[in-house]
Amino acid sequence: MPLPFILAGAAVAAASYGAKKGYDGYQDKTLANEILESAKKDYENEKEVFDVANDRTNRSLTKLGESQLKVGQDFKEFRTIAEKLLAQLELSGSHDLKIDIPQHKLDEIDGLALSATEYLSKVVAGGMGGAAAAYAVYGGVMALAAASTGTPIAALSGAAAYNAAMAAIGGGSLAAGGFGMAGGAMVLGGVVAAPIIAVAGWAFASHAEEALNDARETRIEVDDAVSKMVKGKKQLNKTRLYVDQIYTETNRVYQIFLTYFDSLKMMEQLINTGGDIKAVEDEVIRIIQNGYQVAAILTDIITTPLFKPKYDANGEVVINKDNVVEIETDKDGMQVINESAIKASMAKSQEDSRQFA
Repeated sequence: MPLPFILAGAAVAAASYGAKKGYDGYQDKTLANEILESAKKDYENEKEVFDVANDRTNRSLTKLGESQLKVGQDFKEFRTIAEKLLAQLELSGSHDLKIDIPQHKLDEIDGLALSATEYLSKVVAGGMGGAAAAYAVYGGVMALAAASTGTPIAALSGAAAYNAAMAAIGGGSLAAGGFGMAGGAMVLGGVVAAPIIAVAGWAFASHAEEALNDARETRIEVDDAVSKMVKGKKQLNKTRLYVDQIYTETNRVYQIFLTYFDSLKMMEQLINTGGDIKAVEDEVIRIIQNGYQVAAILTDIITTPLFKPKYDANGEVVINKDNVVEIETDKDGMQVINESAIKASMAKSQEDSRQFA
């Protein structure tokens, strides 16, 4: 065959091959875009539902944390006024002023008061948004750690809970004034939250240039994130139910405490305006005694950890190298809710508070 015809045939073959490759490339690109658009839609649909659950849970945690911190502040003021009035009674010649509350219970009440005031002082200094939610998660578990290891009351300070929150959710998120997805991480654990955050950050940023293999890999990553969001949503909702129950019981007992706290402040005002403390001695003792007993009930509720801490062979709480309590996780990497302890604490609260209601 003459050379020109051979060359012409080769050119036609090359053109046909090129056209096919171009068509195949077009098909691959189209398929890649379809895969990515489908993945993006699935991700965004599930994330919308997940974000609602995450936001509702964080709002519940914030409400609980604000309540716990307010209780701790009031404990400090109650203690200050009570000690002042008892000292005045002693100076007036009164005897047998002993308050019938075990010392370890008074120590726990003082510890909670210290925890709240120290934590709030650090929040003001650091300008941390969402601090109340972090306290609701970590305040109780850090108090338990101090009690478990026999650490002095000073170590119950809010610094421990603050540092735990910082380590768990990161200074960047705190500095931004809110938790966002990190709020979910606080409840779910990084194993669940990390894939969600990762996909949100990169999976769809440049999908127009992605190859088919990359699109399929993205689809796998998205499927993993969606699966974790489905499980995470259930965990968030379950957590919120327990948080709301704890808040309801805390607030109920707190209202009882406020009756004694308000009465104590009235007694202080009476004495400050010239009233005879000897004339109201029995009432002052009764108010202080009952107030402390109700405070002890509240302290037990607040210092019951929301999530289950890990214990070592000696029965002590496990604290990692960052001085943060380790929390048990389930097979999916999510933090285990401290269900039995929470239920027992609330049942005991309801029983013990009846005589003061």
